[in-house]
Amino acid sequence: MSNFVDYVKIHCKSGHGGAGSAHLRREKYIPKGGPDGGDGGRGGSVIMKGNSHEWTLLPLRYTRHIKAERGENGAKNQLTGAAGEDVYIEVPIGTIAKNEDGEIIGEILEDGQEIVLMQGGKGGLGNEHFKSSTNQTPRYAQPGLPGEEGFVTFELKLLADVGLVGFPNAGKSTLLAAVSAAKPKIADYAFTTLTPNLGIVDYRNYKSFVMADIPGIIEGAAEGKGLGHRFLRHIERNSILLFLIPSDSQEHFQEFKILENELKEYNPELLDKEYIISISKSDLLDDELKREIAKEFPEDKQPIFFSAVTGEGLTELKDVIWKRLHG
Repeated sequence: MSNFVDYVKIHCKSGHGGAGSAHLRREKYIPKGGPDGGDGGRGGSVIMKGNSHEWTLLPLRYTRHIKAERGENGAKNQLTGAAGEDVYIEVPIGTIAKNEDGEIIGEILEDGQEIVLMQGGKGGLGNEHFKSSTNQTPRYAQPGLPGEEGFVTFELKLLADVGLVGFPNAGKSTLLAAVSAAKPKIADYAFTTLTPNLGIVDYRNYKSFVMADIPGIIEGAAEGKGLGHRFLRHIERNSILLFLIPSDSQEHFQEFKILENELKEYNPELLDKEYIISISKSDLLDDELKREIAKEFPEDKQPIFFSAVTGEGLTELKDVIWKRLHG
């Protein structure tokens, strides 16, 4: 299956290191004071962290700049300043980070893995470090070093969570265009879609999943007719199958059975996948016709009605998909 690559580019800046202290001891009963300054704290780093609960880079699209905290300056009594707080960017497994030159900084391969993208600046040394036999009371300390700064591009190759299955002109491309930013070719003739189109579907609370519009099926596809095995190979890679039966079909349940049989003929294991049955173009139906169509299906295979044109039922459809993906 062709991978879909999601890109997000973010300006990242780690924290500046805190300055060292040049404090001198001034206690009343210590006749000869000396250097007493502590080191500056390191600046916070910008860190990429793997999160197996994230699926896409969609949440990062609302972020343009990320900045970590500055380290605190050193203090008297040789106290080291507090380190700046690190900033974590949580990304899905498989995310690759690249610098401005296109070089790979690192790749997240497992949950909880951390990769430093921008190292925080080093804290400066306090004047205690510069004491010597010839300079008993140094009155200077190091300033902190600046942190790293630059643009980071995050890339994630995606395989679809949901594959759309249906005859040509079932409305698969229209649905994908309605629920994502994908722009598949849409026209009123068979096999508009010759290769899979993938789109990220925005869900509630910045969640998302990936949907694939797969080339349409015709009877005999398992034997190589039409687009043959090309579409079936794509379907094998999806977590859930969403069957689309157009509302203007003559026999809705029979059309579903034909689609189901093509999958079975190609690979019986495909029928072990989670699947959802839907009736597309439901804006052409009134409530009575919807009830009549629903009667064609068994109780355990009741379809969901939706219209990608009017938006009717799309929220309910996404709710069902999300529940199946994470149920």
